[in-house]
Amino acid sequence: MSNAPQKIENPILPGFNPDPSICRVGDDYYIATSTFEWFPGVQIHHSKDLKHWRLVTRPLTRPEQLDMRGNPDSCGIWAPCLTYADGLFWLVYTDVKRKDGSFKDAHNYIVTAPNIEGPWSDPVYTNSSGFDPSLFHDDDGRKWHLNMIWDHRVGTNSFAGIALQEFDPAAGKLTGPIRNIFKGTPLGLVEGPHLYKRDGWYYLLTAEGGTGYDHAVTLARSRHIEGPYEVHPDTHVVTSRLDPDNPIQRSGHGDIVETQSGETYLVHLMGRPRLGQNRCQMGRETSIQKCVWGEDGWLRLEAGGVAPERQVKAPDLPAHPFPEEPDRHDFDAPDLPMVFQWLRTPCPDRIFSLNARPGHLRLFGRESVGSWFEQALVARRQTGYDYEAETLVDFQPENAQQTAGLIAYYGRSQFFCLAITEDHDLGRVLTLLTCPGDAADGTLRTPLDTPVLLPENGSVGMKVTVEGMALRFWYRTGEADWQRVGPAFDATLLADEAAGRGAHGNFTGAFVGMHAMDTSGQGKAADFDYFSYRNLE
Repeated sequence: MSNAPQKIENPILPGFNPDPSICRVGDDYYIATSTFEWFPGVQIHHSKDLKHWRLVTRPLTRPEQLDMRGNPDSCGIWAPCLTYADGLFWLVYTDVKRKDGSFKDAHNYIVTAPNIEGPWSDPVYTNSSGFDPSLFHDDDGRKWHLNMIWDHRVGTNSFAGIALQEFDPAAGKLTGPIRNIFKGTPLGLVEGPHLYKRDGWYYLLTAEGGTGYDHAVTLARSRHIEGPYEVHPDTHVVTSRLDPDNPIQRSGHGDIVETQSGETYLVHLMGRPRLGQNRCQMGRETSIQKCVWGEDGWLRLEAGGVAPERQVKAPDLPAHPFPEEPDRHDFDAPDLPMVFQWLRTPCPDRIFSLNARPGHLRLFGRESVGSWFEQALVARRQTGYDYEAETLVDFQPENAQQTAGLIAYYGRSQFFCLAITEDHDLGRVLTLLTCPGDAADGTLRTPLDTPVLLPENGSVGMKVTVEGMALRFWYRTGEADWQRVGPAFDATLLADEAAGRGAHGNFTGAFVGMHAMDTSGQGKAADFDYFSYRNLE
């Protein structure tokens, strides 16, 4: 009798983990997801049963592979594609330098590695004609590069179709004609292509409808790789757009995998809006659905229809759980725990150290909160509606331009920060630096009438809680009890949909972590003794 788990609960990758690309190598499954402006680039999770997942690597770690200094919010790594062929892992990704207005500056690259944990090669540049690149390895040994085509011209369809061009791995470049093989369905906004071959058919899976509440997974097929492609008789394989009460929304941008025994699963991005609100604090997450191939050769959800399920039947595989991520990190190891990331820069030694003061994470105050170049912010994803996070910071500011503390962060105009700083009249104080998302330029609000006076020396405990829609900060010194500071903020403001542009303009998710700023340019250091996080649900 199989000891496989009976059900898989969605999302399988909670918290900001969008645009999943799935790959099976023997008994191992890997999912790559977008990381946008967060460094290192691309998250890769590993599983053996499609239910339990662990983060194993972020392969883009070097300046030669990725430098996002200057990238605006929600730019950077878009929609990676992970495949395995010829004894190598192949990772295709976009580094987006501009997304606003008529233009998209989107550069596509390929890196390879013999093992999932590396070493990963320097990148090979492919093109910049659009984003969401993928690589298809045909059974005749040829390799094909796909990406959506971006058309900036006035009066045209910006999402102009799916480009196909052969990739020559020996020459390290694209070669031959460029063909637009699929212009999408009337839903529009065709992107996220993945190509497969089955029973003599080429199947093209795409995303349509934009990454908001009209999102969908669309399937088409052709006997020839260059087309023409006929659309699925149901058009879409997965979408929540016609099911507004489904707890899984924004369903789209999928990829397919087949298990060792021939079962088929589709992974796709999803969002979990708070009940009664179209705001997804965890951003876009990864979900999985059980599928079947019909007698007509088309893929459909095993459950029927196109609406995603919160619980799906697990594959016939032995259960393989992994150790749980600890709630608390004491920064005793030489490397930053993998749960944390930072923003944009490939030069982490400029913003933090784990050996400058043993047992502490030292942040070197750099540019302002919301800088697109170099800010010292180390944070982890919010993975549940309600949570509690805590840290202990030792910081002795010398002027008001130096701050350090605990931050709940979405982007340069969406954050809430509790910080130690210097007040000319009072000395060392506690203040709040907030941007509630109503000013795209990141203009600060001052929710405290007067700062909170702190002792001249000593560490300060800081805590943030999110319960319901209320985000609250707390502090303490020494062995004192926790004290509330400031008002209750609207936690749902840290969401894709909350900054006035809707889900089509913002693509990441809420983080919580540690921040240091020194706009005087002196690089004042702050030491964090530990960081803890736990979901309250």
